[in-house]
Amino acid sequence: MSTMHKRSIIFDLDNTIYPVQSIGEDLFAPLFDLIYTEGDESIDKKKLREDIMRRPFQLVARDHNLSDELTEKGISLLKNVTYNGYIKPFDDYRFARSLKADKFLVTTGFLKLQESKIKGMQLEKDFLEVHVIDPMTSNLTKKNVFADIIQRHNYKIDEVLVVGDDLHSEIKAAKELGIDAVIYDKFNLYKDVADLPRINNFKELHSLLKNS
Repeated sequence: MSTMHKRSIIFDLDNTIYPVQSIGEDLFAPLFDLIYTEGDESIDKKKLREDIMRRPFQLVARDHNLSDELTEKGISLLKNVTYNGYIKPFDDYRFARSLKADKFLVTTGFLKLQESKIKGMQLEKDFLEVHVIDPMTSNLTKKNVFADIIQRHNYKIDEVLVVGDDLHSEIKAAKELGIDAVIYDKFNLYKDVADLPRINNFKELHSLLKNS
C-alpha cells in the first residue's frame, strides 16, 4: 500500500464497524425459524447461521441451495425488517472516527435494515456520504459506487483507501479499480492472505497511514 496520505477512506459497515453477531441472533430469529421449518433437512444449520451473519442473504440462499420459494419468502421477510435496539460498534471504531480524511460509508443490504443500523449507531455524522446498495431495487455494485465517489470528488486513485472485511465484496471492488485496500480482520479469518495489509484494530490504520 502507498505510504502517502489518503484524502478519502471508504468503509464497509457489517463486521467492519460493528459485529453482526452481536445483534444477529435476535435480528435473524424469524428467518432462521422459517428456513428450519420449510427448508431441507440436509441444510448445514451452523454454517448457514454463520454465513447469514457475514454475507447477503441472496448469496447465502444460492450457496445453500434454498428453493426459489423459500428464498423469496426469506427476502419478503428481510426487506421489511428493522433493528431498533442498541448496537455497539467495535471498541476500536473510535480510532476510525479520528482519522483525518474524507470518510464514506458504503454498504450492501436491505435498505430499511441497513438504514436502521446506521441510525442506531448514529453513524451519519461520521461520514461525508452514506451509500446503501439494496440489490432488490438497484443494479449498482460497490465498484460502481466507489468509481462514482472518486469521479465526483476528483480524487486520484492513489488518494483513496477501502477498508472492509469481505474479500469478495468491497476488497474485490477496490482491487478491480486499482484502489488500495486494507482487510479489517477482527475475527482472524484471513491469516493466509498475504497480498494485502490486514488489521484487527483501527489503531493500526493510523500507523499504516502515518496519520496518528
